[in-house]
Amino acid sequence: MISIVVSTNRQEATSEKVALYYQILLKAQNADSQLINLIDLPTDFIFTALYNNAGKNERFNLIQQAIIDTEKFVFIVPEYNGSFPGVLKAFIDGLPYPSPFKDKKIALVGLSSGIQGGALALSHLSDIFAYLNANVLGTRVKLMQIEKNLVDGKITNDFYNQLLNDQVKKLVAF
Repeated sequence: MISIVVSTNRQEATSEKVALYYQILLKAQNADSQLINLIDLPTDFIFTALYNNAGKNERFNLIQQAIIDTEKFVFIVPEYNGSFPGVLKAFIDGLPYPSPFKDKKIALVGLSSGIQGGALALSHLSDIFAYLNANVLGTRVKLMQIEKNLVDGKITNDFYNQLLNDQVKKLVAF
């Protein structure tokens, strides 16, 4: 099972639309997947589930368990202020130590409205996963000007589709 992480808690996020599209690509490769959407985090999780409150928030515990039980991940990462969403960092920080990402396989997809495709966000996140001893797939997909290239839940840019399909195949084989 591959978990696709929607790395923002923003309502009606483009990241969720891309995650659902990615799920279709995985299915075409006969790979089972599930979505882990950070919008499902308890709104108060930084106060009720982290540090001294670890294990006390059942909703957070369910999401945490999905992370623990997964061997391969795809993180759909929107660019926020030149990096990734703070809720993603808080979520990662709230997971148990040692990290449940250790020795697991991770693919990264960056999104942006601008022309960098989330490159800085993916760079920052790659550093964190390296620190946590995760194995990040070398093929990082950067989808710039995503609003122009996502129509009715489908990526319309042929080059983006080529990049995504290449990454999906590599992740399944990883």
